[in-house]
Amino acid sequence: MKRSYTLNINGELMILDSPKIMGILNITPDSFYSESRVSSESEILSRAEKMLLNGADFLDIGGYSSKPGAEDVSEDEEMNRVIPAISAVKKAFPETVISIDTFRSSVAMAAINAGASLVNDISGGDGDPEMFHTVKKLKVPYIIMHMQGTPHTMQNNPSYKNVVQDVYKALSLKLNELKLLGVTDVIVDVGFGFGKT
Repeated sequence: MKRSYTLNINGELMILDSPKIMGILNITPDSFYSESRVSSESEILSRAEKMLLNGADFLDIGGYSSKPGAEDVSEDEEMNRVIPAISAVKKAFPETVISIDTFRSSVAMAAINAGASLVNDISGGDGDPEMFHTVKKLKVPYIIMHMQGTPHTMQNNPSYKNVVQDVYKALSLKLNELKLLGVTDVIVDVGFGFGKT
């Protein structure tokens, strides 16, 4: 019998019995994929509508580029980029499931309060020691990604004895930590392109 996986999103179960599509909205001037970059509210809403009409199940909104060599962004600037975008998308498309792409627990908290439903953390909890506890408090699904170092250092001679086993072990330890905290809705992202191919 095939096992069915679910996510608890705002008190409703999303059944993951088929692949889901995530549209990316980067509220940044320097994200890797230029077509994902948007800045004005009209651009954000136009791109969001296009993605939703094309079948996106989630919209991932981020305000801090993870491209190697990207500029550092202050917490305030990240907030100023993503919170208005999340609010605008939720107002225009209330049923949209939004994930906030951030490694900062404070941004995650503000984003969930503004209408996001998931936290997508490329640092896997390493960027902010409060992230796991924040996700527990918020009771939202958490996307945990594997990355050695930071976006600035991840491509500088990443070292693995066996990339598959090393990534598996690192993520397993963190998944166990999350489980002990009571965080049960977790999506694993192995981080293709982040120091590994």
